Amino acid sequence: MNVKTLVVYHSGYGHTQRVAEAVAAGAGAELLAIDADGNLPDAAWDQLNAADAIIFGAPTYMGSPSWQFKKFADASSKAWFTRAWQDKVFGGFTNSASLNGDKQVSLITLQTLASQHGGIWVSLGLPPSNTLAARREDVNNLGGSVGLLVQSPSDAGAEAIPAGDIETAGLYGQRVAAIAARLRRQA
Repeated sequence: MNVKTLVVYHSGYGHTQRVAEAVAAGAGAELLAIDADGNLPDAAWDQLNAADAIIFGAPTYMGSPSWQFKKFADASSKAWFTRAWQDKVFGGFTNSASLNGDKQVSLITLQTLASQHGGIWVSLGLPPSNTLAARREDVNNLGGSVGLLVQSPSDAGAEAIPAGDIETAGLYGQRVAAIAARLRRQA
């Protein structure tokens, strides 16, 4: 059973876009980019309303999602008012230059937005790679649980994102889409 999954994201320097592409590939999802002014095309709102699953993505700047993503979140109040996203499946991801970089705050912001819409949040569902033998290239090396965490070196382009983070992104996309499909079958 096919589910319609969308990845709606803002990317300031291309790093979040690369992660969004990996998540979308795993989920078989379409991408909706929030522009530099924090806007989506009008038709994108109809796509979001029709989706089975929505995955949010934003870089973490100064301990929270980018202002462009926040503008999108605030604009989603029209969907909130009509409960257009009620019972949809949601997930989320963020990246920053630091290994931690206060990314958890951003994930909680994305999770809260999904909850305000009455959505069903999907956790990462992967154990952390936290042994002495763990390498930066391992899946879930940053130890995320709430959602996907990615580290993007500040002095390099998106191609320098660790392979393990990109692999984790694809696995997370698969998980969100699979859970959305399972819930749709049960409905």
